Amino acid sequence: MKKLHTLYIILLCSLFSATAQTQVGRCMYRVAEYVNTFNPDDDAHLAAGGIIVCGHGAETRAFSKFNFTNENADAYAAAVNKYQEIFGADMNVFCMPIPIASAYYLPNVARGWSGSNAAAVNRIFSQLRADVYPIDVYTALAEHVEEPIYSRTDHHWSPLGAYYAAERFSEIANVPFRSLFFYESDTVHQFVGTMYRFSKDVAVKEAPEDFIYYRPLGVSYEATMTFYSLDKARLRVVSESEPTVSDFFRYYKDGAGAAYCTFMGGDDRLVCVRTSTDSPRRLLILKDSFGNALPSYLFYSFSEIHVVDCRYFTKNIVDYAYDNHITDILFANNIQHACTPATSDRYMQYLGAYGQQ
Repeated sequence: MKKLHTLYIILLCSLFSATAQTQVGRCMYRVAEYVNTFNPDDDAHLAAGGIIVCGHGAETRAFSKFNFTNENADAYAAAVNKYQEIFGADMNVFCMPIPIASAYYLPNVARGWSGSNAAAVNRIFSQLRADVYPIDVYTALAEHVEEPIYSRTDHHWSPLGAYYAAERFSEIANVPFRSLFFYESDTVHQFVGTMYRFSKDVAVKEAPEDFIYYRPLGVSYEATMTFYSLDKARLRVVSESEPTVSDFFRYYKDGAGAAYCTFMGGDDRLVCVRTSTDSPRRLLILKDSFGNALPSYLFYSFSEIHVVDCRYFTKNIVDYAYDNHITDILFANNIQHACTPATSDRYMQYLGAYGQQ
């Protein structure tokens, strides 16, 4: 894998010479800012909570503003770098900053309301060690903006968006990947997600959408979950269950506003999925809720997938990785979480004494 990484860096420098540059021996991968050609002329207004609402009728879309500082982006990159430093050649470390919907669907009239997702991604990539793999899903998603890759009524991407991100990751990680032909789709109709509650804008409520997700076929898998009990503020783990076999996919009726919890049932749990895939590769995903939609696209790729939420973990992550023979670590945080100090702080805390070395 380290030979693969060397080849990858060389290819980045040659194939992307127009946008890459060398700084202190580092080949910097830069994403090009997406120019909105999907809904540039939409009207837009600010709703409660600073939520941006644009479009009309059944095409109404709501999403959050985005802002970041270089300092916060650098802290995230530093945490990723620390993991690579600690694990060294024993581990492949991947960094996947995930854009939020404002990256692609911000109308021209609202351009000044939100910062640049691309600028934040580029800042993080520019600070990564040369032996960390940058995963550019910003560009991968930009190639599919005409498709429903983000929910219109929820703050998450859609399962289809996560599919394209997993595909890009598999290319860089050099693992098998299967097209949606190998999946069975299910649909929750009349879905209205978190953005109605956040914005209190009736136009969002009156623009339900289909929540379509995909279950892999031809591969068996078993999920074991450790469930966390949280304090009233949902900020701290106060107790946890014994590891329990549980369903990876949860089923929701039409109209259910929590349909995104289809994947693993939510965030407040530690998940291990063992698959029938014959591979020596075992993946640890460090994520926020955006990352919940990724693992099931990788059941064909890894023999085990472990999922840790950036807010809830009670063990030492170095010991956990070695105890479970992890070979690959994927940081998969949406760009707002990545540029929030609490996220990088938690990742450093999970290293325990190893992080002080």
